[in-house]
Amino acid sequence: MDKLVSIVMPVKNAMPFLKECLDSILNQTYKNWELLAVDDSSNDHSNTLLNQYTTKDNRIQVLTSQGDGIISALQTGYKASKGIYIHRMDADDIMVPAKLKTLHNLLKKHGKETVATGHVRYFSKNGIGEGYRNYEKWLNALCDNQNHWQSIYKECVIASPCWMVHRDDFDKSGGFNSALYPEDYDLVFRFYKYGLKVVSALETLHLWRDHQSRTSRNHEHYQQNAFFKIKLHYFFQLDRDPERPLVVWGAGPKGKIMAKLLKLLNQEFIWVSNNPKKHGKEIYNQVMESYKIIITEKKPQVIVTVAQRNAQKEIITFLNNNKLIENTDFYLFR
Repeated sequence: MDKLVSIVMPVKNAMPFLKECLDSILNQTYKNWELLAVDDSSNDHSNTLLNQYTTKDNRIQVLTSQGDGIISALQTGYKASKGIYIHRMDADDIMVPAKLKTLHNLLKKHGKETVATGHVRYFSKNGIGEGYRNYEKWLNALCDNQNHWQSIYKECVIASPCWMVHRDDFDKSGGFNSALYPEDYDLVFRFYKYGLKVVSALETLHLWRDHQSRTSRNHEHYQQNAFFKIKLHYFFQLDRDPERPLVVWGAGPKGKIMAKLLKLLNQEFIWVSNNPKKHGKEIYNQVMESYKIIITEKKPQVIVTVAQRNAQKEIITFLNNNKLIENTDFYLFR
């Protein structure tokens, strides 16, 4: 018999989308699953609808979060789970019918120490903005090329509701037991930290809904400084060599966020820009240098915060021409 898949799904005020989400789970071609739906203090009728669905299908279990917020809801759901394979779902999204079967088959084929994922597609009644569409294309290209970990510091390289992993590997990676936000990016960093291999389906498995009340649009835990905090947390834990000089390249908004965070961490760094108008100026009590200083430093580690794609290509060319290697000597923080 196929192994049980545990689907952990936090639910908070998801009533406008919840029926469509639940129906997509019931319509899965893979049948041996359990759904741990965790109500995170909803003040709409989400809990009522969830309980109605438990009468339709005994594979659905409704729980109440033991704390406040999405991490607590995830922990509550996982604690009650029994499956060999673990999957997270978001209550405003839609699974394509073959999603669970495809992810399960990938794990069966590749065994433990693997995280399975696949293509995603954003949708919205109001249309999808360029930023989200570009992120979708980027994620799907990572799946096509099977090279997720090469881009780990750029953005979250696995969509939060489109992965499946063996329970043993999930536990080894720390599961949902973290207080770091964004929680989905933190978990993916830990999959990377503990050496899980990413295997990808090349078809769309998950329909990712965009709407104005999405938590990732509105909560402080998902703003730019939160993403930079978590990138720095794992950079210093996994890749930073304290014997090498640290350089930050970029004087724009992201470069300034990075500089502030490094100052708060009492980390020494050299701050450079390719804008000659800023050279020699003091920002946050730090003098801005020319980027050319990089080639005079001995074995620097460079964090690139420049987001504009053409400028980023020029920076990579400069660094490569000076024999600096991506993810060893320089890191792209978008």
